[in-house]
Amino acid sequence: MPDYKKLQNGSDIRGVAIAVEGGKPVDLTEAAVRAIGGAFAGWLQSRLGEGAKRISIGRDSRLSGEQLCAWLRDGLSAAGMEVTDFGLCTTPAMFMSTVMEGWEFDGAVMITASHLPFERNGFKFFTAKGGLEKQDIAAILASAGAGDFPAGGAGACSRADFLPAYAELLQKKIRSATGMEQPLFGLRILVDAGNGAGGFFAGKVLAPLGADTTGSLFLTPDGRFPNHAPNPESAAAMDSIRAAVLEHKADFGIIFDTDVDRSSAVDASGREINRNAIVAMAAALIAKDFPGTTVVTDSITSDQLTEYLEKCLGLKHLRFKRGYKNVINKAKELNQNGVDSQLAIETSGHAAYKENYFLDDGAYLATKIVIKTAQLKKAGAGLDVVLSSLEEPKEAIEKRFSINRADFADYGQEILCRLEEWVEREGQQIGASLVSPNYEGVRINFDNEQVKGWCLLRKSLHDPKLPLNVEVTKGSCSDIVRVIDEFLADFDVS
Repeated sequence: MPDYKKLQNGSDIRGVAIAVEGGKPVDLTEAAVRAIGGAFAGWLQSRLGEGAKRISIGRDSRLSGEQLCAWLRDGLSAAGMEVTDFGLCTTPAMFMSTVMEGWEFDGAVMITASHLPFERNGFKFFTAKGGLEKQDIAAILASAGAGDFPAGGAGACSRADFLPAYAELLQKKIRSATGMEQPLFGLRILVDAGNGAGGFFAGKVLAPLGADTTGSLFLTPDGRFPNHAPNPESAAAMDSIRAAVLEHKADFGIIFDTDVDRSSAVDASGREINRNAIVAMAAALIAKDFPGTTVVTDSITSDQLTEYLEKCLGLKHLRFKRGYKNVINKAKELNQNGVDSQLAIETSGHAAYKENYFLDDGAYLATKIVIKTAQLKKAGAGLDVVLSSLEEPKEAIEKRFSINRADFADYGQEILCRLEEWVEREGQQIGASLVSPNYEGVRINFDNEQVKGWCLLRKSLHDPKLPLNVEVTKGSCSDIVRVIDEFLADFDVS
């Protein structure tokens, strides 16, 4: 009986689809993918009833996408499902195929590995209630390994092009918000799709509304990703769109990751709107309509962001945990408990608005930025005014320590507990104190003659690592890193 548990990556499935020299062996095999398709069919019917048969599937531009799609389609069909293949699509669009009028599929599957290297691939699953959770993925993989799913069926297979319908939805939103048929006339807006699935945004959303997209980059899908990693967190990727915006004197530029569930931007001056700044931008776009709402973010956001959200925008900031599912689920929990939370967002660019099903959708965030830009242009201003009050730290770095133990999860937790105890015992002598409340790792404020700033030491979500994030407004990050290095010298890390 095959064991597919290793393919789980949080609430997604990820694996190796193409063999490369010196790389890991292929584990997204034909047998595995067919079984995963059958297991998803069984899972779906166990939740929605035997009448749930309509499933949409789509893929990003990865080289392995078409083959995995064919195997998945066969596995679903053999389980009696009626499968519609959208071909090239985006992750958010796949979810929308379960809720958009006239489509309303029972389930949807996106074939993607986000920003990972070209040889990797995987699957994200949706119903009209949203993306599946970790426990759902574990159940699907267990059923796939055990062969415990419907078989012997002969479901129908067809093809459809969903992206134009999704693009039209975004067009309508921009026209409705601006009250104009051609609201982007006179604006030059660039898109860097990184050869992923986001190229449609330039031609199918912006251009029909009057925008000049001349100078956009890498709109053609190419699963080799020959120009740069399609990842807004990549310095090379941000340099790419920044250079294009400055060269073409554009009003702003948008950059997407491979499957378009994340985005970041660059304004006309070349300022990169990513990490803390993209959180600030996403919040600023709803602050007027939802005063006092709680913005849920991941754990590594800056003190300057908190000040901007709370003092400049009049919002509340809940700094929670890393992982886009964690911040989204926390925002949903707050709403269920009577606390209004309209936005959940990671510094990675995953932005999920309550008004949009709490779906992390890079194209939806880009659409809201486009609307704001059009409104500001009409008033004779540019996008840069939105973040004019956001202060940036003097320096920010991330360092990752390897945990050299087989029991790395438990050992990592022991280190964090010991660090907490150490700060409580010795912190006053070095001007350091624990931050509370804190929901992940150990966050420490430093305020002494040499340095003013903070650090967060936490466990990696999946790897035997201890990431350390450091920001300072006075002194150097190296001053804080030196303190953490000295503490970790007594532990089996490197």
